[in-house]
Amino acid sequence: MTGSRFSASLILRAAALSVLVVFLQTGVISELPVFGVNVDLSPLLVAFLGLLCGSTLGALGGFAIGLLVDLALLQTLGVNSLIFTLIGYWSGRLRELRDPQAALTPLLVGATASAVSLVGYSLVEFMLGVDAPVSFELLRQIVLGIVVNSIVALPIWAIVRRLLEGALPEDPRRRRRRRAYTTGGLSPLSRA
Repeated sequence: MTGSRFSASLILRAAALSVLVVFLQTGVISELPVFGVNVDLSPLLVAFLGLLCGSTLGALGGFAIGLLVDLALLQTLGVNSLIFTLIGYWSGRLRELRDPQAALTPLLVGATASAVSLVGYSLVEFMLGVDAPVSFELLRQIVLGIVVNSIVALPIWAIVRRLLEGALPEDPRRRRRRRAYTTGGLSPLSRA
């Protein structure tokens, strides 16, 4: 499965980037609140892995990054893995079904990934019976978290794309487009 679609270089780069981001986030970035919330790089990384590499690597990366976050922060094991797997898979499906080349795509995907991560984590923890107050403060934290992560999404997109650039898989839609141009511009409809 991984041998035919993904190169070893891509998997190693993604794994190293994942470990670096999780440890950077838990050690440094979590100590620097912005507007009273912490920047959460993990859902952004998962979403951008899916957007750049497809649904398979997005889901696998989401599971691994979520598990690493849960282990690093000593949280309920599997909650972030579940949420990040969904984020990575659906970001990858966006890449596979559409051609997300618009300039605002990373911003919208980053905002959506942050929203799914924050709301999903809150809902799962609530359903598991964790004693935490549900109030307007939680809603404020979620909204500010989405805004702060959306601001950080574009620089993170540029960094992730740059670090994975040499090993990214070729987009099958682009291959088809190239073949269509080699016909010399002749269309079967123009012959009639």
